[in-house]
Amino acid sequence: MPKKRKRPETFAEVVTAMPPPSEQGPGGSPVLRPVTARGFTDAEGCHWRLARGPLDPRRAKRLAVSADAMTMGEYYDERAQWWLPRFLAEAERPAAWTEARAGFGAGDLPIHEAYEFTADDGRVLLFIETYC
Repeated sequence: MPKKRKRPETFAEVVTAMPPPSEQGPGGSPVLRPVTARGFTDAEGCHWRLARGPLDPRRAKRLAVSADAMTMGEYYDERAQWWLPRFLAEAERPAAWTEARAGFGAGDLPIHEAYEFTADDGRVLLFIETYC
């Protein structure tokens, strides 16, 4: 009796076999940056969704003072095993904002862009993306 030939998997079958984003781990995709992925989950498990951006420097300056949290740069989290945004302490915000403001639209590297993210509980995050 001849063996049945195994047909190749369709794209739909491959997609349905993928685990949902919540099973991928706390950082989501290790390849996509938070802005590209339109959101991320931090090391504490809080999911941040992209609300708007890139922001005008005036809006970003207001958020640097009024946002619940601010990030600038990334770090490698050993527990999560991916790159996550580096959250800044309240005391670090003014100096970080001054550095970021100098990099908005600059021809020199690094370049900074500001984005606004929101959490499910209503908190607001000023996310400063840094390009080298």
